This record gives sequence, C-alpha cells and structure tokens, in this order.
Amino acid sequence: MRVRFHGAAGEVTGSMHEVEAAGRRLLLDCGMIQGDRHAEARNVADFPFPLQGLDALVVSHAHIDHIGRVPLLVRRGFKGPIYAQAATADLMPIMLLDSASLAEQDAERDNAHRRPGEPEVQPLYTRDDVDAAMRLVKPLPYDTRTTVFPGIDLVFHDAGHILGSSIVELHADDRTLVFSGDLGPKGTPILRDPETVTHADLVLMESTYGDRNHKDRAETISELGDIFEAAWRDKGNVCIPAFAVGRSQELLYWFAMHWDDWQLSRWQIFLDSPMAAKVSAVYARHQGLFDTDAQRVWKQRPDPFHLPNLRMTRTRDESMAINRIQSGAIILAGSGMANGGRILHHFMQNISRRESHVVFVGYQAEGTLGRRLVNGAPWVRIHGRDFRVNAKVHTVGGLSAHADQRGLMEWYGGFEDHPPLVLVHGEDKGREALAGEIGERDGIEVQLARPGMVIEA
Repeated sequence: MRVRFHGAAGEVTGSMHEVEAAGRRLLLDCGMIQGDRHAEARNVADFPFPLQGLDALVVSHAHIDHIGRVPLLVRRGFKGPIYAQAATADLMPIMLLDSASLAEQDAERDNAHRRPGEPEVQPLYTRDDVDAAMRLVKPLPYDTRTTVFPGIDLVFHDAGHILGSSIVELHADDRTLVFSGDLGPKGTPILRDPETVTHADLVLMESTYGDRNHKDRAETISELGDIFEAAWRDKGNVCIPAFAVGRSQELLYWFAMHWDDWQLSRWQIFLDSPMAAKVSAVYARHQGLFDTDAQRVWKQRPDPFHLPNLRMTRTRDESMAINRIQSGAIILAGSGMANGGRILHHFMQNISRRESHVVFVGYQAEGTLGRRLVNGAPWVRIHGRDFRVNAKVHTVGGLSAHADQRGLMEWYGGFEDHPPLVLVHGEDKGREALAGEIGERDGIEVQLARPGMVIEA
C-alpha cells in the first residue's frame, strides 16, 4: 500500500492524498485550497497526478477544504465512484453548489473589470459540474465494512468533527491504512465523540491544533455570555463569522441551552446564511447521529433551530435589511474565515463602530481576513474599501471542532503497537510540536507529510 501526499501537507487546506493498493488508485479527499488570492489560484492548476486510471474517491467529510475540488475533478474527466458517509452525501450538494455559485459570481465580477484583449475569466466549476459529481456519490453508513473493489475494503467511523465526518479505514493487500480526516474534540455538543481505532499499519492524522490545548469548554461558554452582555451594554451588534456546517449549529445549540442565562430574548438573532439554513435541515434529518445529550435537548428545550427570535435569512434583500439595525443584533454569517460571503457586508457596516463586537469561533487560515483581524490589524480592506478596525475583536478558541494536542495524542494512543504515523492537515509549527510530543512519549519517529512525498505501509 503506497501513499503519495498532494494537499494539506504543511497547511490546513486542500486535503488530498493518493493511495495505490491491490492494483487500484484511490484518492482520499479532494479539497479546495483556501486563503489569499495567490493560494486560491493554485486550485486552477492541473492535478498533480494522472486522472486516467484513478479508480475511486473517498471523502472524509463535507467541509470545502476536503471536497471543494471534487466537481473540478469530475469536470476534468474523473468518472469513478465517490464514497462518503450518508450524512456527508446529504451535505455535499449544499456546500458544493454554494462554492460553484461563488465561483460564478467571482468570474462575473472579474470579467466586468477586465481590460480589452484580456481573456474571459472562467469559474473554477459550475453548478452543472456539481450535479455531475453528485451522480457519482455512493453513500455508506458508519461502522460497516464495504468491499469497494476486489481486495479493497472501506470502513467509515465517526470522527466527531461535523455531521457525517469520518475516520477512513482502508484495507488492502493485508495492510490497513487509517486516515483520521478531521477529528473533533471529546464532549462536543450535538456530535458523538470520535471513535477509537485500535489497529493500523499506517496512520495519517490531522494536526491542526498540534501545538496547543483548547480552553475548557465551560469556560468558553461563559466567555460567550460575557461578550453578549458587554455588547448589550455597549449598545452594539455582534458579528460572528461562522462555518455553515458545524459551528453555526453548535452556536444555536448553546443559545438554546443558555436562553435564560444570557437573556437572549432581548436580542434579534440572525442566521444570515442560506447554506447554513439548509445544513441545519440536514442535521435535523440525521438526529440519529446526535449524542444522547443533544437528543434530549431537542426534546426538552426550545428547538435550537427554531428559537423564538431566530430569523434564518435567505434572500439578499433580507440580508441587506439587517444592516439597518444599529444595536441589539447577533449576526451569524459565513464565511467562517471571513474570506467571502455575507459576513463581509456586515463587517462593512459594523467593524469601524466602537460599540460593535466581532467574535471568531474557529480556526483562521493564513492569508484570510479572519487571520488578519485575529492578529490585530488596525485597518482591513473589504471589497476594495479600507476600514479602520474599531470594533472589539474576540477569539473564542474553546469552540473548535478540531481536537487539540491532548485529544490528538489520546486518539493516536488508542492504536496498538504504535503504528507509523504521518501528520497532515497542519502548519509546521503545530505539526512539529505534536510530532515531538508523540515521539517522546511513544518512542517513534513521526513524519510530516510534504507535497509529493511517498510512503509505504
């Protein structure tokens, strides 16, 4: 079994790993590279492997950095099966159609400003490409061993990261490869904890937060309540860039749990993301994947997706109307790294106001507007205009959907005999710290994946 690394090998976006086994070639994830314009331009490049003879694609979960180039793969000739956990299969068209729509809008905007003689800009892919890709998707349940080709079996285990997120277990040639996908922390609301896997001949593990441990979740929730109280005193709005899958649903969960404590009835709450509204409906359809606490919350408390003062805005006019509100609004909107989407329009109205608050509740990749704000940029450029950052910017790290260093070490520690370990999906600072900790504890040499690197199991 041979693995060649192509993406998320020294960064946290563009997940893509090629596996050769039993005479077949499979791809693990086909994610989009996210960040600044230079990083995103890499998405247009040829794939670093021949599409001819690529037999199947296996996706770990529905975040764009893991599935964002799937329609492009199909557009360029891939015709094999795409295996995904059933809930992931339901989320994929929502995420990819939104991505295609943004790509088409970007191309339209660029073409409107192109100079005479410049070639017309084409979108990375279109909604028709998404439809073609979805026709290849084969949904699979958790914890069921499926023969995908003679001599190759596949098992999905719950990764606890977002709904449908999977640890991928691949069996071939009497060898077992385990790819963690993105692992969630234990105790995350709504989702079950990541499953423990005990046997592998090679482990590929994410390392997003390999150099740090998260704040205690209870402390984090208390911090959120304090921010809302301060914003109410300041008579401002609260803008929360939130990923449509996972983070938005978790925040609504906490709103329901702390409805009285945080006096949320006095606020207007907006989920300003048509995609997040659709995703929430998928979550509601898959309540059987929730943990026992979440199932109890959905029965006993106000339904987190139907809070009395929650408005899920779908149209552009509804979104624009929010900007007329000067105070008392909690606005959840994409994108989670503030590198596009409706949150930018809310920033344009609020980020220069001293009474406003901006709350980041997830990882901010290098090159994104979110990272610049978290790093304390005094000025930011949004849609060609410069804005002074007067709003109070908060980073609430304890809500991460990724396991921290302690959680990653614990998950790898569940394997018998300390199998060879390769770290993916992490910047070098985090990967090096995690490699050092695991190497010292378990007495093994941990490898850091690099683009083009090949390893055999």
